[in-house]
Amino acid sequence: MKNVGEASEAPVGAPQEELATGERSTRNRVARSILDHGPSTVADLAARLGLTQAAVRRHLDALAADDVVESREKKVYGARTRGRPAKVFALTDCGRDAFEQSYDKLAADALRWISQSVGGGEKGEAAVAAFARARLAAQAEGYRKALESVPEQQRTEALAKALSADGYAATARSAPVGEQLCQHHCPVAHVAEQFPQLCEAETEFFSRLLGTHVQRLATIAHGDGVCTTFIPRGETKQTAQTTQAEATTASTAGRNPA
Repeated sequence: MKNVGEASEAPVGAPQEELATGERSTRNRVARSILDHGPSTVADLAARLGLTQAAVRRHLDALAADDVVESREKKVYGARTRGRPAKVFALTDCGRDAFEQSYDKLAADALRWISQSVGGGEKGEAAVAAFARARLAAQAEGYRKALESVPEQQRTEALAKALSADGYAATARSAPVGEQLCQHHCPVAHVAEQFPQLCEAETEFFSRLLGTHVQRLATIAHGDGVCTTFIPRGETKQTAQTTQAEATTASTAGRNPA
């Protein structure tokens, strides 16, 4: 079967303009697949797009030359297996910019004004954090409805779908003793680089929505390929509060809490 837009399978004698258009279309599909699914291997991309691995490598080379993608070692959480780490391809900041239509500078200027209007420093950081929480609170109702309509064990997947609808290209996957919520795209990544309160407020928001303590493992704003949040399995708010109380007691007693 012919792959749509794959230039190597274009008919001999095809007009050069048509050939170039097919090349661009396929490269856009490769970049979009990385955006939607996060850092990917050549094999992953070939399987998702129905292309040969040789064709994928050719398009990745072109995208890398244009500073749209970059290669890196695949991050491994937990024990590392034998053999060379797999190479994955991730979008660069330039590559993400091609998909973003947010007004980064305007947003950053607004948050900076909020900070400075209360005197900057700790007060300014607190004001930005308050804004970040209020922004998410305004969106909370829709997310709550999405989670309330599914069983508890499916809430992470439901949250991923709701986030994807808002442009975060999110997925959920199983992990040891829990799940990982992965956001492969962040519309405010560049602003969050300057104002980490946005990421912190989002983590708190996930914790409230899911009714459990969550842990942020990686963020696009800090240079990671994907925002990853760990959600423990079977831990309720009460368990999290008990754990926090035990940690506080241990700290008061002069011990290093586990």
